[in-house]
Amino acid sequence: MKILPLLALLAALTACGTRAPREAAYYQMDQGRLPTPNVALTIPGLGPCTDNPDRTLRLDADQPINIMVHGCFGSSGEFRGLAQVLAFHGQQTACFTYDDRDALTDSATELRSAVNLLAEQTRTPLITVIGHSQGALISRKSLTELPLAPPRRQPELRLVTISGPFDGIASAETCGKRWLFPLTLGLLPASCYVVTGAKWADITYSSRFIREPGMLVPQVNSYLKIDTDERDTCRREENGRCVEDDDVFSLAEQHNPLVENDARARRVEVKAGHVEIVGDKRVAPTKLIATLQQEGVIRLTAPERLSAFKLLLARIYRDDAVLSPVVSKERRQP
Repeated sequence: MKILPLLALLAALTACGTRAPREAAYYQMDQGRLPTPNVALTIPGLGPCTDNPDRTLRLDADQPINIMVHGCFGSSGEFRGLAQVLAFHGQQTACFTYDDRDALTDSATELRSAVNLLAEQTRTPLITVIGHSQGALISRKSLTELPLAPPRRQPELRLVTISGPFDGIASAETCGKRWLFPLTLGLLPASCYVVTGAKWADITYSSRFIREPGMLVPQVNSYLKIDTDERDTCRREENGRCVEDDDVFSLAEQHNPLVENDARARRVEVKAGHVEIVGDKRVAPTKLIATLQQEGVIRLTAPERLSAFKLLLARIYRDDAVLSPVVSKERRQP
């Protein structure tokens, strides 16, 4: 087994995103129509959806709270734009930050601890956990039975996962072939660790994390699973030619009956690239916004505010393209 080709293969795991240099704007966020804060909280792992070093959460303790969980090479600032979309609709957010090389169960346990503290320190009726890519795996695991004491008060929980490789990452398949470990004199698992960190043992098709995902806790009232058909998508073009595709995880990698066969789960498939679905500095996540509005996660945009909403998207995402219509039909909110 040659290690250099193996490292090249494992390097594909870093395709889930690239960490862009932070700009001053990533430290600030438009307040939109957010409710007036009445608490200031310091909770390990949670903070505003910006890259501001001040991680104090200022919230209305009586209103629902959305927690967003980034993927690998991400940060809280990656969800700044989506947090502003929610703020425009009067919905509060917090972002969970973690070491993306840690074991996924460890990160999930940290997230669940943060959720429990948020529940105890507020009177919120609903906490929604929204995770993308690797963050999708962590988000779901955090809402399964974990060896943690339950919070003193338990609000309802809602789960949303986006583009999560719930059947294991195909490019990590070699790392899951344990019969190769002795044949490589231990170099295979060592190489897997070098490239991905401790999480390497959780992301393979044969890992316990994938094969035994666990049941969601009873407090979860609904689970929206958004899978992305990423075929023939492009992340970056130059002179009309795609120089970096946006096809990271196949539908097969995202599909796992053990995850989907839950009466609370609803699966929605969206034709979108892996980064496109959550947006970046150039492209607004209009497909994700439309889906979340259709499913009642983001409040529907009032008809008289559609123009202002399009201007907001064009400004925060620097997207001059014609934006997709935003759902405006009335729907009951939680």
